[in-house]
Amino acid sequence: MFTNINLIEEGKKIIIAVASAVLLALSLNLFLIPANVFASGFTGVAQILSELVGLSPGILLFILNVPVAILGWLKVGKSFTLYSFINVAFTTLFLELIPVQTISNDIILNSVFGGVLGGIGAGVILKFGASSGGVDILALLLARKSDRPIGSYFFILNAFIVLTSGVMFGMEKALYTLLTLYVLSRIIDTLHTRHVKLTAMIVTKNADELQQAFYKQITRGVTRIPAKGGYSKEDKEILMIVITRYELYLLKQIIDEVDPKAFTNIVQTTGIFGMFRKDS
Repeated sequence: MFTNINLIEEGKKIIIAVASAVLLALSLNLFLIPANVFASGFTGVAQILSELVGLSPGILLFILNVPVAILGWLKVGKSFTLYSFINVAFTTLFLELIPVQTISNDIILNSVFGGVLGGIGAGVILKFGASSGGVDILALLLARKSDRPIGSYFFILNAFIVLTSGVMFGMEKALYTLLTLYVLSRIIDTLHTRHVKLTAMIVTKNADELQQAFYKQITRGVTRIPAKGGYSKEDKEILMIVITRYELYLLKQIIDEVDPKAFTNIVQTTGIFGMFRKDS
């Protein structure tokens, strides 16, 4: 049974997924596609394939995401994959409904504003525990199965998109594509985080309850460190847990439910040694 709070949260996620899809579609149809500038990830791949086979980018984006969504549903997590696929489905719908039209003939403006809108769309849905699909789902799967730097996979795919845009439209367009990717990543940095792995340090008096909740819902190892309040002198504990960026929203939900008074510090994790896996 869903509680009223659960229903509100689920409804909020759906609204965010739809709003994100509108922004992503506007980014493509009003700025990037008219300027022959490519987006990042599967969206950029869909644009490339559209130029080659003649189908619309929206349809191709949907087709590319179907097998990834199935894999994500089986291996990553049902909630994350469901809302990510809802976002992809609505992005496809809005790409078909919103006409492709030129607002500006200035390619720099198109590249920058396309990146800004796309970054806001991708960053907002990441903040609410889902993604715009495609590479994000693959990255989460790889992050749970491997300790290799996941950023390298993003770099390889985006490098392919930039080089392909150079081959198809000239190196000048490749540079503008690179500008779009830079702006998009900076916007995501501002709204959420581009780092795939994060370390959370939670100062709490309810360490046992939080640890059990983490094991049940996130299935990550937790390190417990004794601590004492500097002002209150109360005995507390610091729970240290390494998560992926996609689990940050769920982590916050758990902490708010179990111990809303806990103090949490989230820091970038540039690398880890040892086991970091979550087997389905």
